[in-house]
Amino acid sequence: MPDLVVAGAGMAGLAAAAEARGRGADVLLLEKGDRAGGSMLLSSGVVWRHRTFDAFREECPDGDPALQRLVFERLDADVDWLVSLGAQVTQPDTGNARTTGVRFDTRSLTDVLLAAAGEPRLGKPLREGPDGAPLVLATGGFQGDRELLRRHVTPEADHLMLRAAPWSAGDGLRIGLEAGARSSAGMDQVYGRNMPAPPARVGPADFVGLAQLYARHARVENERGESHDAATWSEIDVLQWTARQPRARAWFTVEEDALDEPVRDRTVRDLVDAAETAGAPVRRGDGTVTVETVAGVTTTLGGLRIDERARAAPGVFAAGTDAGGIATGGYSSGLAAALVFGRIAAAAALES
Repeated sequence: MPDLVVAGAGMAGLAAAAEARGRGADVLLLEKGDRAGGSMLLSSGVVWRHRTFDAFREECPDGDPALQRLVFERLDADVDWLVSLGAQVTQPDTGNARTTGVRFDTRSLTDVLLAAAGEPRLGKPLREGPDGAPLVLATGGFQGDRELLRRHVTPEADHLMLRAAPWSAGDGLRIGLEAGARSSAGMDQVYGRNMPAPPARVGPADFVGLAQLYARHARVENERGESHDAATWSEIDVLQWTARQPRARAWFTVEEDALDEPVRDRTVRDLVDAAETAGAPVRRGDGTVTVETVAGVTTTLGGLRIDERARAAPGVFAAGTDAGGIATGGYSSGLAAALVFGRIAAAAALES
């Protein structure tokens, strides 16, 4: 019998297994997919926090403040821990004045965490909670399950683009609830990006580069001509609005004189051209360009309710996207919360 069972080998699961092994524990690490890294491997690799706790609360007002405080206070040391393991930093800042953190090479990050965590058993989903060993659930949320998305998030679930690893299909949520856990706030909320709509060709390597992140410079409308004004710097409100529109579609119309507006290290023009090259429907004329987009869901923001020790139920702990109620009402780094609560969950589980 292992000292700890960890379900899921993305950021949260690898961090939990690495923390447990560093404490001398025998860890059984299970991964449903055919590789480690989960959706972390497909991400931009930026691990960040808001610069002030007040800004975190303002951005995510419905999240649990005690859980948010842990992410805010522990992240810097946990990033240093990743660096000490050998993870390659490709950018020492976020490029955003609102946030602080670093960008990791996701392949390097996965590899060094694997070296510390031990190799997972691939193709091995957890069907039920283990008998006799504490469990850390880190299966990545339920964005890969259309029925759960339809039940909790949007009736347009069948039209959503999955902008994540396909194996996160609610296994952790189901097992946790069966063990006596409760669901968190924010079960109807998701994080993602508007992406070029079909027939655009969008593969996993394109999830970051093809994101259409310029709604603040555009007129955003659904197919009925109803509009939405971007209300947040992250544009998460645009994604959530789009997810609930007919066919999960939104059209971004940009005036030509706004095409050279900066979007991080690129411009609106660069993003529009990338969408057009990928095959998205793009209309040009009358001094404007219009791109058809679809809601691309990366993670769910609701999940299992946890306490400050990441405990969801007796003997059951949750981290990563399986743990909800942290970014509720807004946007914060999913990789940051996964890292922090992965380590917290492992320590607490071994002490239980």
